[in-house]
Amino acid sequence: MNGKRCCSVNRRFLAILSVGLLMMFLVGWIAAGRSESALTVYSGRNQNLVEPILERFQEETGIRVEVRYGNTAELAATILEEGGNSPADVFFAQDAGALGALAREDMLTGLPEDITKRVDPRLRSPQGEWVGISGRARVVAYNTDRVRKSELPDSILGFTDSKWKDRIGWPPTNASFQTFVTALKIQLGEDIARAWLEGILANEPRVYPNNTSTVEAVGRGEIDAGFVNHYYLFRFKAEHGEEFPVENFYPRGGDAGALINIAGAAILRTSDRREEAERLIAFLLSDEGQEYFASETYEYPLSDRVSAHESLPPLSEIEAPDLDLSDLHDLQATLILLQETGVLD
Repeated sequence: MNGKRCCSVNRRFLAILSVGLLMMFLVGWIAAGRSESALTVYSGRNQNLVEPILERFQEETGIRVEVRYGNTAELAATILEEGGNSPADVFFAQDAGALGALAREDMLTGLPEDITKRVDPRLRSPQGEWVGISGRARVVAYNTDRVRKSELPDSILGFTDSKWKDRIGWPPTNASFQTFVTALKIQLGEDIARAWLEGILANEPRVYPNNTSTVEAVGRGEIDAGFVNHYYLFRFKAEHGEEFPVENFYPRGGDAGALINIAGAAILRTSDRREEAERLIAFLLSDEGQEYFASETYEYPLSDRVSAHESLPPLSEIEAPDLDLSDLHDLQATLILLQETGVLD
C-alpha cells in the first residue's frame, strides 16, 4: 500500500516537473524568438530609394529589418488605426506632415538628444519626437525643348493662367504633393489654396501616379511642366545623360511651390525594440547614411558634415517659404479639400 502511494506521488511529481520544464522551455523559446525577431519599419519612402541603405544597415549591424512599403499618408492612417497593437517600430515618412499627425495623436516617443542634435532645429520636431533624415525641395520640372525658363511664372499660382491649359501634370495622390497643398493653405489661406486647385483643374492637367512618371512625361514631351520633388530629375539625368530635356525651376519669393520639406523618421511609442530603432535612425544620420542620400538619391543631406551633390543649388539659395514643418500635420483637412475640389475621388 505504501509502495503504491509512493509510486503515485512519484508519478505526480514527475508530471509536475515535466510541465514545469516544458513551460521553462516555452518561455525560453518565446524569448529567443523575440530577441531574433526583426525591426519593423513602415516606410512611406519608395522602395528603390531606401532599400539599399536599409540593407547596408542590416549587413553592418546584424539587425534584421522587415519593411512595409506604402503611401506615407495611408501608412500614417494605418498606424493610427492599429493604435497600441501596431507592429511598427519605426515610421520612415516621405514628409513632415505625416510625422506631425502621429505626434499630435501621441503615437511617437522622444528621440535621444545625441540623435536630434545632428539636424538643424528647423528640420526636426521641437519636442524631439521625429527628426529629418534628408531634405527635398518642391520644383517645377519643365521641358527645355518646349519651354524657356523666362516663360515660367515666379509663383506656383501663375500656372492657373489659361495659357498653361493642356500643358501641365501633377501626382495628386503623392504625399509630398499633398503636403505642398497643406503648406499653401498655411501660407495663403484655404480660400486661395482652393482657388489654385480649381484653377489648375480648369487647365485640365494630366494626372500621374507619382513623381517619377510625372518627370518621365515631361521628358517625352507629353506635358511641358510638372509639379514634383527636385531629386527625381537627377535620376533620369544619371540614366539618360544631360541630353534628357528637363530642368528644375524653383519658384521665387518664398513661394509655397519651393517648399523645403524632409523625409524623416520616428519611433512608435508602442515599440519594444527601441534600442535597435535608435540605432537605425542614428545610422541614417551617420556620415555613411547621409552620403548615400547625397550621392545616390540626390537629396539634401541634413548633417552639416556631408555636402550636397554638386548638381544641386545650395539650400540657402532656394527662396523657400518660411514655415514651421511641425505645422504641416493636418493631412486630413487637405485630403478633404482635395476631394471637395474634385482633385481626388
